[in-house]
Amino acid sequence: MAAAALLLAAGCSGGGGGAAGTSGGGGSASAGGVDSRSPSSVSSARAGSTPPAKGSVRVLRTVAGHLRTPWGLAALPDGGLLVSSRDDGTITRVDEKTGRKTLLGEVPGVSAAGEGGLLGIALSPDYAADHMVYAYFTSASDNRVVRVLYQPEKPAGEQLGAPDTVFKGIPKGFIHNGGRIAFGPDGMLYAGTGESGDRGLAQDRKSLGGKILRLTPEGEPAPGNPFPDSPVYSYGHRNVQGLAWDDRQRLFASEFGQDTWDELNAIKPGADYGWPKAEGRSSDSAYQNPVAQWHTDDASPSGIAYAQGSVWMAGLKGERLWRVPLKGTAASADPQAFLKGEYGRLRTVVSAGGDRLWVTTSNTDGRGDPKGGDDRILELRVS
Repeated sequence: MAAAALLLAAGCSGGGGGAAGTSGGGGSASAGGVDSRSPSSVSSARAGSTPPAKGSVRVLRTVAGHLRTPWGLAALPDGGLLVSSRDDGTITRVDEKTGRKTLLGEVPGVSAAGEGGLLGIALSPDYAADHMVYAYFTSASDNRVVRVLYQPEKPAGEQLGAPDTVFKGIPKGFIHNGGRIAFGPDGMLYAGTGESGDRGLAQDRKSLGGKILRLTPEGEPAPGNPFPDSPVYSYGHRNVQGLAWDDRQRLFASEFGQDTWDELNAIKPGADYGWPKAEGRSSDSAYQNPVAQWHTDDASPSGIAYAQGSVWMAGLKGERLWRVPLKGTAASADPQAFLKGEYGRLRTVVSAGGDRLWVTTSNTDGRGDPKGGDDRILELRVS
């Protein structure tokens, strides 16, 4: 437990560092990785446009403030943002026009401690018909995914139905609980998990720790998964924190490194991403190399989103937003840092359509330095 506490204080990524990045520059980040798709898909990607090497970020406004340990964020199709509180185990609706907050209710069974609690949330792919909200959380015994019925016609605080457990048994720990969930373009549920501090789980394909899982909305192993009758989609991860798809339905994921390199990866089904045998780029062809890597002081990545031809990645310990322009599944230029130290720790990034992003801060999570109005949801315009 003492070792876990030290890791928690350090921000989960270990104590490694390097020169700090600056807005408009790559800092200590580096691009890399290889494009592993078929020749036809590579040709198709090359036929498309590549974003400029340098981009821009403008903070348009603070959408809402005074949030407590916000973690997951989901945009409702009819307007409004749902945000989960890691430590309180609650979901709140934010009116994105006025900033008004309405408590939906508490998700039963959440056991918040360390990095665990109520983490990622996602809307059902059939939300217009079923009004189901999916949530990944730490319980007393494991990490699990549940779904709850959102009933906005009921009084505030009573708008969540009883949870229906979709998937359970993901290893839990004081650290490395993963927690990001998202429905992919294929309608399947993807979940990023951590190895809960037990490194060996990441390479054990029978374990659910240190993986990206791919499930049906009902929680069964999704059809077409790389390993028979298994929810495992990729493995060899330390602690997956962000999931996003580009405009050609290719999956990217961010994850914490330990002492040296944090990573942004392009995800291939069945592939091994190296942990704990490799951290960052490796000369061993058995492991997939990252699209980009960062010294842990400059990133400690969390959520990611795709917009304007780039992946945008939130940094917790790094307290900045990283832009990674893409050509296919490779970085087309060095990563570029924005907002360095301006808003503190950044947790979640969600596309708001076109050139807009929603970004949440994470200064009330026990590791930040909260300022007046923290934590916040910001609206950004990016290029």
